[in-house]
Amino acid sequence: MNVNSILATIKEYFAPKIIGEVNDVYVKVAKIKGNDLPWHNHKNEDEFFYILEGQLLMEVEGKESFIMNQGDFYIVKKGINHRVSSNTECKIMLIENKSTSHTGEVKSKITKSIDEQLS
Repeated sequence: MNVNSILATIKEYFAPKIIGEVNDVYVKVAKIKGNDLPWHNHKNEDEFFYILEGQLLMEVEGKESFIMNQGDFYIVKKGINHRVSSNTECKIMLIENKSTSHTGEVKSKITKSIDEQLS
């Protein structure tokens, strides 16, 4: 598998694509641009963000917002409200439990089911 080839097939922002499984977690890639992702949390799961290309604004409740660059990673702990955005296209890898809902309990126009993330 080649991550760049897979990312080239993704046409929609904030639409994670599952590219693999390791035990009880999914490995996903996504493109981020704009600020459509609502504040949300994952009640019972941590979430791992790794920046493949570009810059990502990470906003985490109770912390100063910060910019993540290529090669940076951050783990959002379970139950912590967060959101991400980017002024220009950013490519990311996510590692999440299989039970993790895309936007937590918040439903929005960008929320994707696991089935949508598999296709």
